[in-house]
Amino acid sequence: MVTIDGIRKAREAIGPYIDRTPLLHSDSISSITGAEVYVKCENLQHTGSFKPRGAFNKLISLGKVGKAGKQKVIAASMGNHAQGVAFAASALGLSAKIVMPESAPIAKQLAVRGYGGELQLKGTSLMEAIDHALTEKGHAFIHPFDDEQVIHGQGTVGLEILDELDSIDSIIVPVGGGGLIAGIATAVKAISPSTRVIGVQASAARSAMLSLEKGEIVDDAPSATMADGIAVGRMGDLPFRIASEHVDAIYSVDEGRIAHAMLTFLERKRLVIEGAGAVSLACLLEHQEDHKGKRVVLIASGGNMDLTLMDKIIMLRLKEHGRLTEVEVVVPDVPGTLSNLTGAVASLKGNILHVLHDRLARDMEPGLTLVRLNIETSGPEHSERITEGIKAAGFKLKKYE
Repeated sequence: MVTIDGIRKAREAIGPYIDRTPLLHSDSISSITGAEVYVKCENLQHTGSFKPRGAFNKLISLGKVGKAGKQKVIAASMGNHAQGVAFAASALGLSAKIVMPESAPIAKQLAVRGYGGELQLKGTSLMEAIDHALTEKGHAFIHPFDDEQVIHGQGTVGLEILDELDSIDSIIVPVGGGGLIAGIATAVKAISPSTRVIGVQASAARSAMLSLEKGEIVDDAPSATMADGIAVGRMGDLPFRIASEHVDAIYSVDEGRIAHAMLTFLERKRLVIEGAGAVSLACLLEHQEDHKGKRVVLIASGGNMDLTLMDKIIMLRLKEHGRLTEVEVVVPDVPGTLSNLTGAVASLKGNILHVLHDRLARDMEPGLTLVRLNIETSGPEHSERITEGIKAAGFKLKKYE
C-alpha cells in the first residue's frame, strides 16, 4: 500500500544518494500565463530525471545492498528508468541488466552503458521490453512504475515541493505509466488536500487519461512522439487505483504544444527539458485561463533530450513564429557579390545561420548563381524589411518563405 509514511521513509532511505532538486520561480513563464509559476527541476537530478528516486528505494528494499554479485536486477524502460536503475545498481554494488525497445533513443542507450548497465534491445514497445525482462531468470525485476517502493521513491518529489512552498493551487505532472503522479498525488493529498494534482500526457499515448475517463484501465498503443519518456501504452494497475482516488484531472497535449514548451523552457529559463518533461508546461500554456492568478508548480521530470532533436525543434519553432526566414537570391557569379549580399542582410540586423552557394542550380543562366540564406529575425515584420532590403540592394529574389 502506498502511503505518506512510506514516502517519508523513502526520503530517509534514498537521501544519501539523490539530489534535492531546485524549485525555481519563473518570472517569464508567469508573465506569459498569468499564473505564479514554479518549476521543479528534476532534469537536474542524477541521470537527468526523477527516476533514480524510485530505483534507489526499490533496490534498497531488496535488502542485499553492497553485496556485489549476490543480487542481480533487471529493468525495462524507454530510457530514463533504465538509466536510473543502472546508476542506482552501480552505486549500491548490484548487477543490472537493462532491456530497452529497439526504438529507444541512441543517446539513452549509450547512457545506460555509461552507468554500468548490461543493455539488451528487445521488442518495439515498452510493454514488449517489459514482457521480455519478466522472462529472465535469476534477476529481481524493477518495474518502471507499477511497484509500491518505486512509487514511494517518486513521491519524494512531492515532499520536497511541499517543504518549500505552501498555498499551492495546482501541481502539473507528466504521466506515462503513472508512477510519478501516483507518488506525488499521495504525498500532496495527505499534506495539502486542497492542492489540485493534474496529469498530462502526449496525445500520442493517452492510456492514463482514457483510463480515468472510463473508470478502468484502457490500452492505448503509443504512436511516434518526441515525448518518448512517457510513451507508455498501458497505465499501471497500482498507479491507476491511486490516480482514481487522488488525481483531479489528466489532459493530453499534441506534438506542436510539446515542441513549443521545450523551446520556451530553453529560451525563458535556460533549461534543457526533454519532451516528456515539457508536457507540464505545454498543458499550462494550453489551459492557462484555468490557472490565471493561481500558484502552479510544473514538474520538469527529465532533461535527457537528443541534441539532434533539440536542433530540429529550435529551427521548426523559429520558422513557425516568423523568426526564421529562408530566401533564395539570384546573383552574378563574380567576386564580391556574396559579400555584398550578406552585408545587406547584416545592415538590417539579420542573423545569417546558413548559406548555400549553388552554381549548378537548375534553371540558372550562365554567369549567375543561386544563394540560399537561412536568416534569424525578430519576427515577420523584420523578415519583410530584410527581403525588401535585399531587393533594394539590387538583388533578384527568387524565393521567399
